[in-house]
Amino acid sequence: MTSTQSDLAGLSRFIFRAPSWYTSLGFALLVAAMAGIGAFDSGDLASSWRGIFFLGRDAWEGIFFIGIPTVVAAFGTTGVDRFVGGKLTHNRSSLLALAGEVIIVTFLTGAAIVSVFTGLGQTFIFDALVVALASVFAFRLLIVMAVSRSSLLIAAVPASIQTLTSAALLFVYSGTLRFFEVGGPILDAYLMPYLARPDRAPPELSAIALSHFQLLAITCVVYALGVYVFLRIVDRPWRRSLGVSVLDFIRGFIGHIAEGTRELEDFFEQLGQEAIVPVTVLSFEREDGTEKARFVLPMIHPGPMGEIGGGNFPERVARRAEGLAFPPHATAGHDFNLVTEREVDVVLDAADDAYESIEYSSDVTESVRVQSGDAKMLGQRFGDDALLVSTYAPQFADDVEYAVGLSASAEARTSGLRDVLLVDAHNCNNGLQGADLGHVTPGSKRSFDMITAAGLAGEELSASSHDSLSLGTAFDPTDWTPREGIGPLGIRVAATSVGDQTTAYVLIDGNNMEPGLRDRIVEGLTTGPNAKADIAEVMTTDTHIVNTVEAENQVGAAIDPDELRETIERLVDEALADAEPVVAGMATERVEVTIFGNDRTETLASHANVVVSMGGALALALILAAMAVSLLVFFLA
Repeated sequence: MTSTQSDLAGLSRFIFRAPSWYTSLGFALLVAAMAGIGAFDSGDLASSWRGIFFLGRDAWEGIFFIGIPTVVAAFGTTGVDRFVGGKLTHNRSSLLALAGEVIIVTFLTGAAIVSVFTGLGQTFIFDALVVALASVFAFRLLIVMAVSRSSLLIAAVPASIQTLTSAALLFVYSGTLRFFEVGGPILDAYLMPYLARPDRAPPELSAIALSHFQLLAITCVVYALGVYVFLRIVDRPWRRSLGVSVLDFIRGFIGHIAEGTRELEDFFEQLGQEAIVPVTVLSFEREDGTEKARFVLPMIHPGPMGEIGGGNFPERVARRAEGLAFPPHATAGHDFNLVTEREVDVVLDAADDAYESIEYSSDVTESVRVQSGDAKMLGQRFGDDALLVSTYAPQFADDVEYAVGLSASAEARTSGLRDVLLVDAHNCNNGLQGADLGHVTPGSKRSFDMITAAGLAGEELSASSHDSLSLGTAFDPTDWTPREGIGPLGIRVAATSVGDQTTAYVLIDGNNMEPGLRDRIVEGLTTGPNAKADIAEVMTTDTHIVNTVEAENQVGAAIDPDELRETIERLVDEALADAEPVVAGMATERVEVTIFGNDRTETLASHANVVVSMGGALALALILAAMAVSLLVFFLA
């Protein structure tokens, strides 16, 4: 991937699952209680029993004045938002309310610290509270507009619940209603005890004046305008270049990180383009007719990140195959990401169709290794078809473009081959270091090296003699996790024996490999007194499950390379011991799928990165401008 695309994939580090609503509310009440203990000083703590009583009272006051608005917002936001046509769930509303509470507590804590060192007093703390409540409103307004795609005025209704609830409690318990008395109370005397209760509140609230509520209203309007301006500025390039709104992207991303919804895929589907991709299947069948192993290679890219689109494609292949599945990486880049997980089913159906049409053969050649420039090609012929595995190791390489792979396959077929399963071994890269990111693009020297190597492999295979085939397999899901760069398929080995030659195909469920690791593994398998195979190659699936941690999480970066080598060598031994006579066959089906499309990935990535980088700067600028206006209003008031 390009560095820009990597930044997009790197957004996956923010992925988490929103806790259940009761978990969010429980934590919110705990935070409110702690804030109450820190904010209120209800009495003498000299006596242990009196201290416990007063601490409990302080905690309750924190829960009442800070926690209650959070609870009301958690339950009320979903109902109000759904009533006006929104899509907020209870889990999202609770998490949003908790975030608002954290904003309030952070502002109050900072103001209290400043007040202690400057002597500004309690009024300054409540001035900060006004800014905090307005900030909560602005933050909630942005999220509600993004998630529910409501207009500013409609989204302001559910977005204001937490701020309005806090303001109402402060209004009643600060006794602010007394400012409305003009020659006598406006309201009936029987209602006053319920609408003005300063005697039941902490004495600190007496510092609240009517002007605080007036300033809160003005500040909320200023901040709402800031949110509107921010969205208009950020949204404009998205609509001009991609024809979609940035709010659709934000909504999808929030839905995915919060609850694992497919809303982000719905957004990608708006960008998608139709493409026809070949799906090639190489199957090995035992003498009793059961399948022993299956290589499945559609010319798509298993991205963009996590389980979005085709990110979890390798595992889906493994669940579908009868024999041990091997889903290596195809010659395709991020432009060929599937836009939705539904497209994976389309590809798997095509793989099933290809499997059903396979004609098996017992005639197999020994494997060959050829090289042209930086490109190395391992090839083995099965009947009239061939398996080719390409690598640039020890040189760095990342994805091979779709057009290059098609050209290389066509070059190999000029020697008489029928179907070609061309694998990008994807086994040596230095991440995003240096100017050369390792892409194999049309017209580059590397692309012609690969095409030439494929042609050479085809010629040698066409001239090679045939013999019978034995195949052994082994796999280990391993104890390593995606956080350590290894996906759920672990490590899989297929060892072919033809004549006196043994070839080991090692597939690791990961996304590329640390530089030099592939060479050390291959050398350990093929050289020395303990050599286990004549020829070996190590491949990765390029699964993007491992990229929920960071964009670069290559095999060997987080695990012990020696332990990895020992595991692979053990599995090769097991595969050799598992060898039995098989027949092999290959077939290809073409299927129409929706992918990101040419240049769409780069455009989306660049726009998303602008939102993250420049959007943050723009948001900070607007926040500072809004606060400056707020300060001006405060001084004038």
